[in-house]
Amino acid sequence: MIRQMDLVEAVKGYNPAADEDAINRAYVYAMQKHGNQTRASGDPYISHPVEVAFKLTKYKLDTSSIITALLHDTVEDTDATLEEIEKLFGLEVRGLVDGVTKLNRLEVKSESTKQAENFRKLLVAMSEDLRVLLVKLADRLHNMETLDHIKKPEKRARIARETLDIYASLAERIGMRRMKEELQDLAFKELFPEARESIVNRLEYLRKKGRTKVKKAEELIQQMLIDGGLERAKVTGREKKPYSIWKKMEGKNVAFEELSDIVAFRILVDNIGECYQALGIIHEKYHTIPGRFKDYISTPKVNGYQSIHTSVIGPNQQRVEIQIRTREMHRIAEYGVAAHWSYKQGAPINTDGKQYRWIRELLEILEQSAGPEEFLEHTKLEMYHDQVFCFTPKGDIIALPRGSTPIDFAFAVHSQVGFNCVGAKVNGRIVPLKHQLSNGDQVDIITAKTQTPSPTWERFVVTGKARSEIRKFIRTQQRNEYVTLGKAILAKTFKQEGHELKDKILEPALGIFQKKEVEDLYADVGEGLINRNQVYDAIFHTQKSEKAGMKNPFSIAKFRKRISKPSGHALPIKGLIPGMAIHFAGCCHAIPGDKIVGIVTTGKGITVHTMDCETLENFSDSPERWIDIAWDTSGQEESHVGRIRANISHETAALATVANVIAKEMGNISNLKITNRSNDFFEVIIDIEVRNARHLNNIIASLRAKEVIQSVDRM
Repeated sequence: MIRQMDLVEAVKGYNPAADEDAINRAYVYAMQKHGNQTRASGDPYISHPVEVAFKLTKYKLDTSSIITALLHDTVEDTDATLEEIEKLFGLEVRGLVDGVTKLNRLEVKSESTKQAENFRKLLVAMSEDLRVLLVKLADRLHNMETLDHIKKPEKRARIARETLDIYASLAERIGMRRMKEELQDLAFKELFPEARESIVNRLEYLRKKGRTKVKKAEELIQQMLIDGGLERAKVTGREKKPYSIWKKMEGKNVAFEELSDIVAFRILVDNIGECYQALGIIHEKYHTIPGRFKDYISTPKVNGYQSIHTSVIGPNQQRVEIQIRTREMHRIAEYGVAAHWSYKQGAPINTDGKQYRWIRELLEILEQSAGPEEFLEHTKLEMYHDQVFCFTPKGDIIALPRGSTPIDFAFAVHSQVGFNCVGAKVNGRIVPLKHQLSNGDQVDIITAKTQTPSPTWERFVVTGKARSEIRKFIRTQQRNEYVTLGKAILAKTFKQEGHELKDKILEPALGIFQKKEVEDLYADVGEGLINRNQVYDAIFHTQKSEKAGMKNPFSIAKFRKRISKPSGHALPIKGLIPGMAIHFAGCCHAIPGDKIVGIVTTGKGITVHTMDCETLENFSDSPERWIDIAWDTSGQEESHVGRIRANISHETAALATVANVIAKEMGNISNLKITNRSNDFFEVIIDIEVRNARHLNNIIASLRAKEVIQSVDRM
């Protein structure tokens, strides 16, 4: 365990003015409060907060953050109070400890709701002070480092998935590349151990084989820069991390051997002018690869990252990626928000600037979402995409996820612009609202005061903000329609029985149906969730019983049981025509996660195809037969069959390796057929039962990581 004096020396090493006495007191206080508590590993519990604090010293955080790390579990796990912490360490530390503590006080039912609620609380806390997020990231990193001490595999997998989905992405959003890569690698190791091991082994092989080549390339580029007048430039080779390689294999549908940028070169110079001077030297010497140049200096990423990226046919005629940045840009790229920290003043980071606009947008999404799960879905959309940079007519930059449309752009400018959008011009030309924007596009949104969002927009928007705003509008509109319809239905029912419908007469039924307001009851009747006769019976049975003076005339529990709907599994698809039969096309094997379309077939009902199915060309002249449908992810997960084609080396245990990988990724082979065979390779078609498209893609990526697999693709 890290000693008290080692922690203090680490802080004093970058901040000689740090309050040594306060750190010592916090260390002793935490040790006394945690007492004999132990972790799952058997280590004293105090070792955890001390490790978290020490990790934050690597990012040179202020004294209050270090003290918060030491105390972050005391209020939750011991008899310590916030009042006591304020008295001993001040109001600032109390606020930070309170922010971290609130994240742990969860009283929710399901694991999915717990994750969503956790993230919601984290967002609110970090919007007030980003240091809460920094402490939480360090806390999660140490928990991931000791994850193997948790006995239940499903719990380890859940924590690892949450780390990838939320914490690593947040670390990237605030520019903390090193933290992000550590979190990703630890989660990758837990979720896909075989794929990671295979990639690590291949990297080790390449490292031994190419160490000399990389060193020579470094020296060659260094000399070129010196000859060009950049004597202080520094060149280093940088190897991609295993998780980054695996994601590129999965996303680009390529094998390990096809990746050209496993090793990239980084050039560090003193100022921005020298960045472009170095770029000129490189481009003068080597042929550039079209479409592989990105200037993040003139147009920084949302998290503040700045660098020039270019790919060239470099030394030894190899494709290489080269990154050029100043030393200050490199420091910010490594430490992100922590690089801007003014630890001497200890003032919280101002989140009002453009760099933290995404935090404010997530808070807006929080207000629009119907529940924690929907909020989590929308914020994932907001955080996890590569970006394109577009411009308003005035020249302002709007950063959007790749694949965004003019509707996404409109909502990014302002919610009201999105609501009133009727059309768009991209680079002066009118385009459909489904048009995908590209880097550098100038977008002019055409609005009309009478326009309202169309429900079809939700099908093609990409950003979480746009989707949450559209859904909120649709929910409000639908609710108003259901309320009007429900009121009309009940009014007719009451009139037939000789009664006049008034809001007050319905109030006794609110408790029975567990509704807060009469409008909620109208809405459920209009939507068909509650039967009109059930409402009538609930009211007039109660009234008759009360008049008769019975003690327990009407059992609410029994009535609720009688009106409860029978459980059943609905089809996992939205947008179907009620009453029509449905079946899945055998030509494309659509599974949840795929973009799908329905085709009305005479005598068969609706046939579901993937959007990229070649068979759809046969229906291009019959648009009236196409139905806009989508997967309904709100129900229980079921198994679906995905089909892949694999080329496998003809060697011992090759097929066993394939089956083993599929089994370890929780897939189930339902059919296998060898379609072609030679002395060196054989081709197989495999049907695999999977949960969704993401599950199938994970299996494909894990198969590609195996040396016996030459290629594998989804059919």
